[in-house]
Amino acid sequence: MGTVKAVCISEIRGTQKTNVKTAKFAVNHGIVGDAHGGNWHRQVSLLSYEKIEAFQREGADVTPGAFGENMIVEGFDFSSIAIGTRFQCNDVILQLTQHGKQCHTHCQIYDKMGKCIMPTEGTFAEIIQGGTISVGDKLIQLENRDERFTVAVITLSDSGFAGKREDISGLILIDILKAKGYCIVEYLMLPDEQNQIEEELIRLSDKREVNLIVTTGGTGFSPRDCTPEATLAVATKNAPGIAEAIRLHSMAITNRAMLSRGASVIRGKTLIVNLPGSPKAVKESMECIADQLPHGLNVLLGKVSNCARS
Repeated sequence: MGTVKAVCISEIRGTQKTNVKTAKFAVNHGIVGDAHGGNWHRQVSLLSYEKIEAFQREGADVTPGAFGENMIVEGFDFSSIAIGTRFQCNDVILQLTQHGKQCHTHCQIYDKMGKCIMPTEGTFAEIIQGGTISVGDKLIQLENRDERFTVAVITLSDSGFAGKREDISGLILIDILKAKGYCIVEYLMLPDEQNQIEEELIRLSDKREVNLIVTTGGTGFSPRDCTPEATLAVATKNAPGIAEAIRLHSMAITNRAMLSRGASVIRGKTLIVNLPGSPKAVKESMECIADQLPHGLNVLLGKVSNCARS
């Protein structure tokens, strides 16, 4: 059990938050009156009181809200708790969605101390059930959590990113995955820029702890196609069998399948699979691999052993 030490908001983005001591938490938004509220996965930011105290002992002189955090809680090390875990305080239920964040500009704390704890120790959550939280209230960790595999879908297309082409393949992927019981946590459209693709694959794997990332597009011979290169660059382990199976399956339909360069890899506890860009190829590829993905993910997550069939 934890204790709420501060509830902070700011009315303008980019400004230090202030401890208002009590606030309303709204579903699909965040804290009422906070500029960072919105229908996204980073509705509420959390920091452990113990982490702030340790930072203070290093010479920092900060007040609640200085890191841009919404809630300071004593008794939990949020940065070590799995994404998807739920907490309850009064009527409010929060679900962790992301560890840490990238700071594009350094704050005054960084300028003084040479570091800031929010990028590494901060944790974000979305509101599952609304209500009011005040300083002194108790926060408890719930046992129940959404046990569905989490998935991020990424479409790679210069023209799609520029708004010149409708993303049919990405939407087809989402429909197929939802029908298979997956929980879609993010859907992105990105240009064919390797650094940007790598950055998002790393964020989704490391900070959002997504179980599966499926990409569509950027796997061919075009000079701009770089999805496989970005995917291989972030891998901690290769998992070539999935990509090989997709090509073999597709070769029975069209010999042009040999021209697909899609990769399949593992990064930490996340499986990343590249699919071609055409809607038809997306359907065919998912038809090939859908039945075996759950077993692979369960093995990756340590839920079952990777035993051979007799």
